[in-house]
Amino acid sequence: MKIIQAALFIIALSISVQAQVKYLHCGHLIDGESSSVHIEKTIIVEANRIVDIRDGYTAVPDTAELIDLKDQYVMPGFIDMHVHIEGQSSPQRYSEAFRMNEADVALRATMYCERTLMAGFTTVRDLGGSGVNVSLRNAVNAGYIPGPRIYTAEKSLATTGGHADPSNGVKDELKGDPGPKEGVINSVEEAKKAVRQRYKNGADCIKITATGGVLSVAKDGMGPQFTIEEVRAVVDAAEDYGFVTAAHAHGKEGMRRAILGGIHTLEHGTFMDEEIMDLMIEHGTYYVPTISAGMFVYEKASTNPMYFPAIIRPKALTIGPLIKETFAKAYEHGVKIVFGTDTGVSPHGDNAKEFQHMVEAGMPAIEAIISATKIAAEALRIDDQQGTIAVGKLADVVAVRDNPLDDISSLQRMAFVMKDGQVYKR
Repeated sequence: MKIIQAALFIIALSISVQAQVKYLHCGHLIDGESSSVHIEKTIIVEANRIVDIRDGYTAVPDTAELIDLKDQYVMPGFIDMHVHIEGQSSPQRYSEAFRMNEADVALRATMYCERTLMAGFTTVRDLGGSGVNVSLRNAVNAGYIPGPRIYTAEKSLATTGGHADPSNGVKDELKGDPGPKEGVINSVEEAKKAVRQRYKNGADCIKITATGGVLSVAKDGMGPQFTIEEVRAVVDAAEDYGFVTAAHAHGKEGMRRAILGGIHTLEHGTFMDEEIMDLMIEHGTYYVPTISAGMFVYEKASTNPMYFPAIIRPKALTIGPLIKETFAKAYEHGVKIVFGTDTGVSPHGDNAKEFQHMVEAGMPAIEAIISATKIAAEALRIDDQQGTIAVGKLADVVAVRDNPLDDISSLQRMAFVMKDGQVYKR
C-alpha cells in the first residue's frame, strides 16, 4: 500500500509540475528589443521563466495550458521607474499624515498595488515613502497581495528644510531636528550615514531631492539643495550596496550638481537646457520625465483652488506644464529616456497615460514602449532578468487588443497580465 501511495504521489507531483507549463500563442509580439512586430509566435513558460520562443503556433501537450493571445499584441511587462505606491494625491493628503497609522497606509496601499499590476506594470521603482514600502514589497514577493515587484528607496533623502524634509509645514513643537535616520542630511558624513540607514531599513535603491519640489509645503521648487560633495557621498555609499541612485530635480543648478556627483537617473528635469542635456549625455545619466505628474498637478491647481495648499499652487501652475515641453527637447537632443510617471501624484492605475504624453511630445510609440521595458530594466540593472521577451527571463508578459503602434492609448486598456508566470488578468 505504501508503495502504491508513493507512486501516486510521484505521479501527482509530476502532473503538478507539468501543469505549470504554459503555451502562449501570440498573434503579434513586440519583444522590447527590436522595433519590429513579430507575427505568430509561441512563448513557452515553465514556472516563472520563459523557456522557449518558437515560430508559429506550436502544438500544446495535454499536460500544458494554452493561453490564446492570437488576437492580441503581446509585450514584456512594463516597468515604471518612478512611483509612490503607498499614497495618492488628494485634498486630504497633508492632514492624513497626522491621522493615519502605518497599518492604515499599508492596507489602503494594497489597493494601489493591485491597480498598478492590472494596468500592466509588473515592476515599479518606488522613490520615496516610508517603511510601508518595504513591507509592501515583502508582501508582494511572498504572494500575500497582488502587485508589481517593488524596488523601494524607502525614505527619500533631503537637506534641512528641503523637499522630503518630513518636518516641513508643521508647527514648531512638532518639527524637531530630523537627521540621517529620518533621511535628512547636511554634510558628507551624514550623507553616508543616511544611505547606510536606508540599507538597514531594507531599501533597494536611493533617492535624493536635489532641488525643491512642487508638492512639499515649502516656497522654493527649483533651488539646489545638495552640494556636489554631498551627492558624491550619497552615490559612493549607495554603490557599496549595489544601489541605483535617483535625483528629484527641477532647477538647473541642482541638476548640474546631481549629474556631476554621479547620480544615475534624473527625475522631472523641468528646467533643463541644452547644457544640462549635454552633461547628461556625457555622464550617461538617464532622464525620467514624469509628464503625467506635471499634467496632473497643473490641471488640479488650475481647476480646483482647494485641491492643494496655497503655498503649492504657484509651483504647480508654473512647473507642471513645462515637463512635457522639456521631454520633447530632451528626446530631440538624444538624452537617454526611461519611462517613469510619479504615479501617486497622479492616480494609481493610470500609469499608461504616460505613453500617450510621450508620443504626443514626439517620441515614436515603439520607443516609448522600449523605454518602459528594455531601457527601464537596464537603468534599474535588472536587464538580465526583465525588460524583453527572451529565453531565460522572468515570465512577465502583458497584452492589449489594439495595435499600440497605431493607437498608443490602447496601452491604457490592458487585456492580459502575467507576472512571474502567473496570470492575473485575461
